[in-house]
Amino acid sequence: MSGPTSPTTASGRTTAAALALGDDALVLSHRLGEWAGHAPVLEEDVALANIALDLLGQARLLLSLVGDEDELAYLREERAFRNTQLVEQERGDFAHTIARQLYFSTYQALLYGQLAEREGPLAPIAAKAVKEVAYHRDHAEHWTLRLGDGTAESHERMQRGLDALWRFTGELFEPVEGLETDVDALREGWQTSVADVVERATLTLPTGPRRGGWSAGAGRQGIHTEAFGRMLAEMQHLHRSHPGATW
Repeated sequence: MSGPTSPTTASGRTTAAALALGDDALVLSHRLGEWAGHAPVLEEDVALANIALDLLGQARLLLSLVGDEDELAYLREERAFRNTQLVEQERGDFAHTIARQLYFSTYQALLYGQLAEREGPLAPIAAKAVKEVAYHRDHAEHWTLRLGDGTAESHERMQRGLDALWRFTGELFEPVEGLETDVDALREGWQTSVADVVERATLTLPTGPRRGGWSAGAGRQGIHTEAFGRMLAEMQHLHRSHPGATW
């Protein structure tokens, strides 16, 4: 079977890995796009929009390995998406968004660094994305330091964001079919890198279990949080309202 709910291409290049990584980038791109016109300063309107566009470009390349990118983005049902639950969480306040970006961009930077050195259809996409993701991580690090070591309120908000999203980070290191990576090195590098930033920001890295039940590790299996359904309805509304329209 082919189509948006069963992604397959005639060339056979489609992999579960491309779908998972493409969905991560697509969903986080949409979440960051929600900040347009709402960021705390004008410069951040531009910065977050640029990061969202980078992620959208990554999503298009990855989903194109799977099938028709528009169908995959706009016609799949919720259970067919394979993104981690971390990227689908509501934007929250600015510190919450920065905490998610620190966790995810650090993971992406390490992951794409590994994939860029391997052979296969994901390698050129990863090699291109490495430079983009390095900026994403630098941006998240800058704001984590600024908020954590800033006022009492900014410190509290940044810590709250780190704490709230911590339980979703474990899913980043679960095996993905077709994704050939050194998971142990990925996890250790992530832990070291994130801990360093958090310590310099005078914050505390959460130490509790990451797996807080089903809600913390089932996105790759198509089980998503309540927030994702609402986001997907908004993202897909225009395309579904005007099937077959051209622009």
